[in-house]
Amino acid sequence: MSLLNDLLNLNLSESTEKVIAEYVWIGGSGMDLRSKARTLPAPTTDPTKLPKWNYDGSSTNQAPGDDSEVILYPQTVFKDPFRRGNNILVMCDAYTPAGEPIPTNKRFNAAKVFGHPDVVAEEPWYGIEQEYTLLQKDINWPLGWPVGGYPGPQGPYYCGVGADKALGRDIVNSHYKACLYAGINISGINGEVMPGQWEFQVGPCVGIASGDQLWMARYILERITEIAGVVLSFDPKPIKGDWNGAGAHANYSTKSMRNDGGIDVIKKAIEKLGKRHGEHIAAYGEGNERRLTGRHETADINTFSWGVANRGASIRVGRDTEKEGKGYFEDRRPASNMDPYVVTSMIAETTILWKP
Repeated sequence: MSLLNDLLNLNLSESTEKVIAEYVWIGGSGMDLRSKARTLPAPTTDPTKLPKWNYDGSSTNQAPGDDSEVILYPQTVFKDPFRRGNNILVMCDAYTPAGEPIPTNKRFNAAKVFGHPDVVAEEPWYGIEQEYTLLQKDINWPLGWPVGGYPGPQGPYYCGVGADKALGRDIVNSHYKACLYAGINISGINGEVMPGQWEFQVGPCVGIASGDQLWMARYILERITEIAGVVLSFDPKPIKGDWNGAGAHANYSTKSMRNDGGIDVIKKAIEKLGKRHGEHIAAYGEGNERRLTGRHETADINTFSWGVANRGASIRVGRDTEKEGKGYFEDRRPASNMDPYVVTSMIAETTILWKP
């Protein structure tokens, strides 16, 4: 095993200019991340200099068997925390050979929204709070929970310390450092209310970068849990009963909201979001109705509400924003399994481009 580790940790730059690029994309379910690697002749950090590639879409439920080729377009490059050196991770989106985005390519439409001049002028910032649950392999039960049983009730676990409260901290800290190494703007981590559940935050990011960075952070986390022999779940309500669900709260602001008098812009944006509540809920993650019950720090899925410092509302405005009369707000409705390309672009489209 020591020799295997030595080989895994080989520094390629000592003997060759060639580097390994791991191409990452989203599979047919909309949540299954896929990747494969290729050798490049020299280091690069520019996605436009990377070759397009293809994969068998019939094996990812993204193409029929008799016309299975799907083309990967490199979009964003990150440093590879697993291979290190000059090796890279490449976030891609997927197209037909004719150059049309395939149906599961949600990045394409998001890029169109974020490329609109009115949206560009507003410089939309996002901070996504990604909650997730660590599960014991093979039994689909949270990490550290007694098999077939339950730990003590919620209370001591949120931001908790101790072997009986912070379950999986080594995985969480590994992920934190790996994201910083990769160049992801990860801004923090914390233990969540349900034991075995954690959160990381990505942002502030501008526009399409929010989706690119959150997806790559998810990929890195899944790779780390793979190494640890733990299963990663983005289910919005992994355990029934009196246990918190998992969300992906979206903190959002525009230039107008961040400027003096921004609170009025924020209130108008929230009013717009309320008018399109049903459309947003439909796009905010599968199974979200199991989480948005009106309990466990959520608003009821059928009711739109907002309030200052209210974690039981659909939209929360922070005390600092209220006090300063400008800033950001938090959309608390997205589920942990939401697609950040969909959610971020939809918030921008509704609040900036939509004319009721």
